[in-house]
Amino acid sequence: MGLLQRFTHRSRPRQAGDALLVLPLGLIVVIVMVDVVALGLPLGPSLLIVAPALTASFASTLVTGAIAAIAMVGMLVIGLDSHLLGTMDFDSQFVALLVVSVIVTVFCCLSERHARELALVRMVSEATQRAVLRPLPRRIGPLRVASMYLAAQSQSVIGGDLYAAIRTATGTRLIIGDVMGKGLTAISDAALLLGAFRGSAHRQAGLPELAAYLDHSVCWNLAEPSEAEKAGECFITAALLDIPDALPLIHVVNCGHPPPLLLRGRHASALHATRPAPPLGLGELTAAAYHVDTFTFEPEDLLLLHTDGVVEARDPLGVFYPLTERAASWTPHSPSALIHHLRTDLLAHVGGHLTDDAAVIAVQHTLRQTPTAVDTTHDNAY
Repeated sequence: MGLLQRFTHRSRPRQAGDALLVLPLGLIVVIVMVDVVALGLPLGPSLLIVAPALTASFASTLVTGAIAAIAMVGMLVIGLDSHLLGTMDFDSQFVALLVVSVIVTVFCCLSERHARELALVRMVSEATQRAVLRPLPRRIGPLRVASMYLAAQSQSVIGGDLYAAIRTATGTRLIIGDVMGKGLTAISDAALLLGAFRGSAHRQAGLPELAAYLDHSVCWNLAEPSEAEKAGECFITAALLDIPDALPLIHVVNCGHPPPLLLRGRHASALHATRPAPPLGLGELTAAAYHVDTFTFEPEDLLLLHTDGVVEARDPLGVFYPLTERAASWTPHSPSALIHHLRTDLLAHVGGHLTDDAAVIAVQHTLRQTPTAVDTTHDNAY
């Protein structure tokens, strides 16, 4: 976001708050004037208390305190004009206005502090996201790519879902996965797997060897010595893909993950594994053998990789999100357009809030190698 955009984004709420200040100030003026003109009709003591309370709903602590001070000055004017200063009734109402003003100002201060803390949490979360879940470029070799991540937890932009892409000598290697659990532990486990993938995916080993290495990495690191009782309970579903530059093919090893979706024209089909492997982290318990499935991936086809947070999203009536039917109705589209449609439709389906993290990658093969291996222009939605 540019400097002008940031200034505009910050100045609009401030301008709106300045305009709303007319309400409490006008209220104070009207009440004082009516009290001064209409003798015997003391509105001030009962209505001036509304001004600071109203201001606290949209203004800062300093402005709220200033409006409270103006309200008390207005009440003193009413007391002087009506000769009520020093009477028990007027003094008690003035003290009530003072007490309420202090309480409202203190709560406004606490609210501002909470808002600053939330902003800091979001900033740290975004920094963590950029470090752990690096944005995918718009173009990787002959592939056009777009991605989306929707975190279920409030005030967070990252959770236990993960994805990454690595260029190899002959093509592009991708991973998409879902860590068991949520929160900071899930983020840590996702970072662990992504680090292992990025450190080994560029090697010339095949997908079965890569899957075995990642499974061992998960087993070694997710079961710490102090957490031996959790061994076998931590796992990560994942799909590993190789997409050659020169061939219209996809090679897939599926480790307990939802199958990718291939969109061709107006038809969508799930690429089911013939022999799916267990999730990463359970290989030692099951003696997993990793089988590679190969599928045709023609130019202009769209490949949709997703986590179960998408297909298990429910509407208020409990109906699961029909990804295959919806995705087929949107083709043919570019990866970025497909992601845009999916994000909008998914959030509308669940009423704006997911109960589980959701990650999606859309890939299109052009079979045209770009001059540079990776275009670093990002086209992702978070």
